[in-house]
Amino acid sequence: MPESEILRATLSSEPSCHVVVLGNAKGGTGKSTTALHLIVALLRQGFTVGSLDLDARQGTLTRYVNNRRRYADRHGLDLPTPDHRSVTPGPPEEEARAFTEAISTGLGQCQYLVIDTPGTDNGLSRLGHSFADTLVTPLNDSFVDLDLFADLDPDTLEIRAPSQYADMVFEQRKRKMVRQRRSIDWVVMRNRLSHVDARNKREMGDILDRLAPRIGFRIAPGFGERVIFRELFLKGLTLLDLREAELEGGFTMSHVAARQEVRALIDAIGLAAPAAAATG
Repeated sequence: MPESEILRATLSSEPSCHVVVLGNAKGGTGKSTTALHLIVALLRQGFTVGSLDLDARQGTLTRYVNNRRRYADRHGLDLPTPDHRSVTPGPPEEEARAFTEAISTGLGQCQYLVIDTPGTDNGLSRLGHSFADTLVTPLNDSFVDLDLFADLDPDTLEIRAPSQYADMVFEQRKRKMVRQRRSIDWVVMRNRLSHVDARNKREMGDILDRLAPRIGFRIAPGFGERVIFRELFLKGLTLLDLREAELEGGFTMSHVAARQEVRALIDAIGLAAPAAAATG
């Protein structure tokens, strides 16, 4: 199905909620981990939250939510959990219909809808991006990852032109503007940062500072490289659930620092204020 037909197929199903899309054209950047942390943060503020996994082939967010439900059942805990669905891989027209059905039969009625997208550029990912009110793009501190954002001169590190993913976001911004008369607030979070000051880290920061106004994104602090994230995945927990976690070695100052990183990201994105949770 051509993109124009997919776009028309979704016109009658605009969600009434605020849509947060986790997107990047590269895998392994922490999209699913970030997605669940944002979901739990919003749930703990009292919002109704839906989640939609468009990366069903890998299904990391779906497994994360299922792990959370099993852990809560096994330990008799009342963990806040989103209304979660996924789109089964298939022909483009079937994926588009499944996406439309998901956001028009429940998820779109939540106050927030968090969408996890594949680490590749395909029609379903583009469709999800075009519905974003807020686009959060985790970016590892690596020139390999940055290559999808900008074409850099290898000698001077000057920005020659936007690259593949930046071009795709630009196209979906135009589609959203045509359809909803609204733009996308694009937030790039520097993820898996080293705790040691290094030349690569400084150079990445300088390039992102120059690139941000050129292609239209804000920069937010991300998460450090910590083992705790891998440990929590198997339990379906986040750093906002540490009271419920049974951590080997107990609660440490490293965990406190990691939780502060999550809170700093949430504040930087600016999704919600606690007082708003009481409103519909």
